[in-house]
Amino acid sequence: MLVLVAPGQGAQTPGFLTPWLDLPGAAERLAAWSDAIGLDLAHYGTQADADAIRDTAVAQPLLVAAGLLSAAALGDVTPGAVAGHSVGEITAAAFAGVLDDTAALTLVRKRGLAMAEAAAITQTGMSALLGGDPDTTVAHLEKLGLTPANVNGAGQIVAAGTLEQLAALEADKPEGVRRVVALKVAGAFHTHHMAPAVDALAKAAEDLTPADPRVAYVSNRDGQAVASGADVVSRLVGQVANPVRWDLCMETFQKLGATALIEVCPGGTLTGLAKRALPGVTTLALKTPDDLDAARELIAEHGAA
Repeated sequence: MLVLVAPGQGAQTPGFLTPWLDLPGAAERLAAWSDAIGLDLAHYGTQADADAIRDTAVAQPLLVAAGLLSAAALGDVTPGAVAGHSVGEITAAAFAGVLDDTAALTLVRKRGLAMAEAAAITQTGMSALLGGDPDTTVAHLEKLGLTPANVNGAGQIVAAGTLEQLAALEADKPEGVRRVVALKVAGAFHTHHMAPAVDALAKAAEDLTPADPRVAYVSNRDGQAVASGADVVSRLVGQVANPVRWDLCMETFQKLGATALIEVCPGGTLTGLAKRALPGVTTLALKTPDDLDAARELIAEHGAA
């Protein structure tokens, strides 16, 4: 059984879309999406520097566009399940047929703007903690006033909070944690700091007409497969200010019988977690179009088309 997943913010790198735009129809598709949301996705995906694409309002639509472009290049694929990490959940909603591509990009554009506005209220950020016992780590974070915003499994938890709180974490790591790595994001996402963005996203969601998922849609909230399109959208709205439970998503992949996992562009992060948490599951990250042939072979072996 094939699982198709989409990465979250921080996976983007300067120029990462450049090779994808050489594929037939890709540049035209990206141009149409750019016109629809008022953002030059081709510029940001091929020419902009790291600081420009770190901007939340840019990074989020750029990642969803990259995921949709790379998935389209695979052909007509029907995975057994789909999921996305944080903003990748919107990409996954398009994979599942809950939203069409333009609706997904329109929603993520509004999400990025709302979260950027919320992040500007207080200087905040996120740091990944590698290693350590999850319960010990969470208790230590709470003592420092930080939120375990992403519980990713495979020995990784992402802390979020003010820059002062994150500096205190650098100086006082939880027992057993090997490294604390600052992430390339511009705010404390999936925490109470994002509460203003929830209201803005709820208003934006009123314009959507979601369909029920065509395949199992696995939610970040609790790792459950969601059968209602309205429920998917409701969860997308609330998830902005709630922790991402990717560990529970991976547990669900296992329960569903996953045998292969493909991560769309810019892949790497989620396949890395899966390699450690899902032994026996074949993984592949779509980094460039050079990975497409191997992905199609994996689909032929593990997925329906």
